[in-house]
Amino acid sequence: MKELKNHNLAETDFSEIIFEKRPCKDKNGQPAEGLFNAWIFLNNPKQYNSYTTKAVKEIILAFREASNDRSVVAVVFTGVGDKAFCTGGNTKEYAEYYSGNPQEYGQYMRLFNDMVTAILLCEKPVICRVNGMRIAGGQEIGMACDFTIAHDLARFGQAGPKHGSAPVGGATDFLHLFVGIERAMYSLTMCETWTAHQAYHYGLISDIVPALKVDGKFIPNPLVVTDRWLDEYGRMVYGKPKTGEELAKGKALLAAGEIDLSLLDEVVESYIGKLLHTFPNCTMKTINAVRQKKLEHWDKNKEANREWLMLNMMTEAKAGFRAFNEGPKDRREVDFVKLRQLLAEGHEWNEELHRAISPQTEVV
Repeated sequence: MKELKNHNLAETDFSEIIFEKRPCKDKNGQPAEGLFNAWIFLNNPKQYNSYTTKAVKEIILAFREASNDRSVVAVVFTGVGDKAFCTGGNTKEYAEYYSGNPQEYGQYMRLFNDMVTAILLCEKPVICRVNGMRIAGGQEIGMACDFTIAHDLARFGQAGPKHGSAPVGGATDFLHLFVGIERAMYSLTMCETWTAHQAYHYGLISDIVPALKVDGKFIPNPLVVTDRWLDEYGRMVYGKPKTGEELAKGKALLAAGEIDLSLLDEVVESYIGKLLHTFPNCTMKTINAVRQKKLEHWDKNKEANREWLMLNMMTEAKAGFRAFNEGPKDRREVDFVKLRQLLAEGHEWNEELHRAISPQTEVV
């Protein structure tokens, strides 16, 4: 047999992510000799697996490595811990380095775009294993994946317009393909999160499993209503958060239990086991044909959106990221009413405006 060539762009020692090859199991749960799955973990649990500039570069290289590895059947993209898959870009880095620095942020967004593209062009099926919150940029890179399997304590959503950005790193390109224009519009602008049960009902994710164990048994998320019911407006509701006394009972039950992600891993492995028993080229042709719907929007818009995000770092993003990073824990948003009042008066974007709307002014 002739010597095989290495097609990776670079060799790297991963430090901000974890890259593992795990045995690929067949439909009977038995390891298939010589075949593996590549597991890519975001490894920043203290900051809810937000990605730094260095992590973005490592994710790109990890997906290229997994894509080129002849022994890899599928890629599992996930995060360390049970609180978050990913909450987007690292707001501390945004606030302290990129805010007010558009030329630098433009280079960062070039890397971000390459990360999303690396997922969309991966030559293996990609499963997003949602081990907690999937918010903001985390939602965007998650939607770039081919399948999403979540535990039912997870939440999904965007945060951009609340914190000085716009969800144009993929969400405006992808979300409507999953849930339709109206639901996408609401999610992208209102920044209200969906429970995993809502996300499953809306078609955003492929599967959900319980993760809470009480007295040794798995139970559904006690913080949400898992049945269909009518709200106060007569609307049929699925998986909405509980309120009042029922919410208090749910929190007590949650505190009494333990988080166990074994069912999540079991379902992830079952999906890959089914993919294993297909022709690889036929499967990837099918996946790429479906991905093309995402790529049509992504490739058309990514550069214009990158340039807008650069310039926005001089105005709303500068204010929003600094407020989130430096504000008190119970108030990390600017005074939106004051901002709109000042802009209505024709006030320019300057430090005086930033001070006037910042939550920090209330804790001096």
